[in-house]
Amino acid sequence: MTRFLQGIQLGIRSLRRTPGFAVTSILTLALGIGLSTAVFTVADALLLRRLAVKDQERIVILWGEMGRGGFDHYPLGLADAREFVRVSHSLERAAFVTYEGAWPTSIQYGAEVSRLRRAVVSGDFFDVLGARPLLGRALRAADDASGATPVLVLNYGTWKQRFGGDPHVLGRQVLNFDNGVTYTIVGVMPQGLDYPRGTDAWVPVLPTIPAGSLEFAAFDVIGRLAPGVAISAARDEMTAFLGRVDASTWQRDLRGVALTLPRLVLGDVRPALFAFAVAAGLLLLITCTNVANLLLVRGLERVREIAIRSALGAARSRVIAQLLAENALLAVAGGALGVLIAAVTVRLFLVLAPVGLPRLDEIQLNGTALAAAVGITGLAMLVFGLVPAIITSQVDLQQVLRSATRQSQSRHSRLAAEGLVAGQVALAVVVLAAAGLVARSLIKLERAELSFKPAGLLIGELAVRSDQYDDAEKQSALLDRILTRLQMIPGVRSVSPVVAVPFSGTGGWDGRAAAEGQSEEAASANPMLNMEVVAPDYFKTLGIPILRGRGFTNEDRRGDPNVVVVSQSAARYYWPGADPIGKRLKVGADSERTMTVVGLVPDTRYRDLRDARSSIYFPLLQSFFAFAPTTLAIRAAGPPDAVVPAIRRAIDEAGSGVALASIAPFSVFLDGPLAQPRLNAVLLALFGSTAVLLAAVGLYGVMETMVRQRRRELAVRMALGATPAHLRRMVVQRGFIIATAGTILGLLGAFMINRLVLTLLYEVSPTDSATLGIIAGLFLGVATLASFWPARSTTRIDPALALKAEG
Repeated sequence: MTRFLQGIQLGIRSLRRTPGFAVTSILTLALGIGLSTAVFTVADALLLRRLAVKDQERIVILWGEMGRGGFDHYPLGLADAREFVRVSHSLERAAFVTYEGAWPTSIQYGAEVSRLRRAVVSGDFFDVLGARPLLGRALRAADDASGATPVLVLNYGTWKQRFGGDPHVLGRQVLNFDNGVTYTIVGVMPQGLDYPRGTDAWVPVLPTIPAGSLEFAAFDVIGRLAPGVAISAARDEMTAFLGRVDASTWQRDLRGVALTLPRLVLGDVRPALFAFAVAAGLLLLITCTNVANLLLVRGLERVREIAIRSALGAARSRVIAQLLAENALLAVAGGALGVLIAAVTVRLFLVLAPVGLPRLDEIQLNGTALAAAVGITGLAMLVFGLVPAIITSQVDLQQVLRSATRQSQSRHSRLAAEGLVAGQVALAVVVLAAAGLVARSLIKLERAELSFKPAGLLIGELAVRSDQYDDAEKQSALLDRILTRLQMIPGVRSVSPVVAVPFSGTGGWDGRAAAEGQSEEAASANPMLNMEVVAPDYFKTLGIPILRGRGFTNEDRRGDPNVVVVSQSAARYYWPGADPIGKRLKVGADSERTMTVVGLVPDTRYRDLRDARSSIYFPLLQSFFAFAPTTLAIRAAGPPDAVVPAIRRAIDEAGSGVALASIAPFSVFLDGPLAQPRLNAVLLALFGSTAVLLAAVGLYGVMETMVRQRRRELAVRMALGATPAHLRRMVVQRGFIIATAGTILGLLGAFMINRLVLTLLYEVSPTDSATLGIIAGLFLGVATLASFWPARSTTRIDPALALKAEG
């Protein structure tokens, strides 16, 4: 113990004599340990940690899909869902959940009306999951019966955020403003249960959905696979059920889809986290390589020092103890700073994380990941820190002591050091190439042509009591009063109802239309289209240009000729190369209901930022849908927030049983689909820039060491007439060769590995030559800069003094 403490003291003195080496090593360790620990912390919470259910891999969710541009998510009606559960042999037990997942509804808690995302599930939903509540009880079969008392089970995060984690929340009542039903809170589920994604609360089917609306309800089946049954068997069973003899002709083209619960909970987060984990692993490898290189170079410089100590009687064990003590000091300092960097990075991730990312409340700094990162780098330090002692044991002490005061690297050791640096550069190129591709994808996504004007646009959502407005006529009258009042507000240019909030994906209405004259067989192959029911001011409000024909007017009412406006891609599909104006479409089950196309507009990205969707627009006054839209698009003349109080008052004055549940500028909705790409770009850029920094440090260290250890050779060259410029060029050229070799290897690796980030890209190829060319140029520029500073020291060499000192 005494010997080790003495080694610590000697180690501190030794490191104080080489502050550059010490600081570089500690920062390198801290960056590698901190960033890799942070990523593995997040990956553990979101990918590796099990959900709060029993045997999560055995739980599957099933629905149907149709190819050829049809439904990609075809749910079952309530009767079909019950029948499938009854006849299924692949599922040990099953329940069902409404296919739209966590759907926002308006609640009143106290005096405040707000939005809550509820999931409507069958009473045995939690029994199938094998999930047990944290407080109270879960839903049960008796809760899902006609006439049962409406009850509600809270998600853990909702309980914490909206109810302050109050343990006495059980028994409290929440009013569903939309239907006037009062729910009693009976339970709180444990942390980590987030299915459907984004759920705030779970409610049973029958007490929630009115009896008259049950025939329109649609469900996915969630079940637990029977022992020994593969997921493919459940999928095939769903396919067979959808294509049974009594199914409609077009429905027989459907095929079953079966996904495991973990995949649905994590969704598209998994590819991003996998990419981050790979980047973190590469960064940790770069860190180990860099530290190993620094220790090797420093160790070779200390061969003479160690030989002198050995000649003076120092035991091999004492020399090794000192080396271990020095490395322990570096590891402790680097690890401590790494913990701080890891904590800051995890906090940054939580701040930048997209809204709705699952299991965020479970992310805390992971001690196991931290210990693993410290252990890996510590092992690298141990192995490469002891190399000088091994080398010393194999050399002739007398020869070393008679030799020059400074040891020079052998050709093999120099090539090994340069090879390690080239490897660092290659790994850094791989990480930065992925970051560059994701960043370019983000830029393209942010600049995607929306085909409407988001500036000055507000999106509001109405809370409407369905018991007071229980048919389309009453809802339309209410909506008409609201629109009239809103249009009278100073600062409001125009207003129009829309089917759903922006970027709702499958949250709006979809349907299939047939061109006049199409056969039934041809019509069944038509793609599903986005359907919007809009007021006359819709195109004006959103700023969508009319390319041909006209938009809707107040004259497009029931009793007048039915009209529609179509988007460009829809027109190209139905009437390729022809003018769509005046053409006719059939929509819905009533084949006699035909509509004349009166206008052509561009495809917009209102429903999906990544894809401009084919759309058909119907005039609100001719709508054949059973319900009036309750989402409003409002264009303000000035700052959007300035008119919100007046909008809220106008809606309150429009009648009882209606309230403004939420309102926000369009930019708030745009942040949603951009949040994950921005997070991907920021984190990968952080890894990439750190990898570049570490690679530059490694190259600088090698070139600086080369100049220092080849002073005699450089002095001889100068004595023979070499100019300082020639020597600088020689050093920079060597660094450039190392960097070029590493960059070429890195580009080859990027071509293979970048396919891992394919799902994170938007309109960018994983082998995009422009991005990879910029990355290569950047690295070669960094290499030149990292080599230039050591090259400058060659101009300070005095040939006479150098030859005398080294002679």
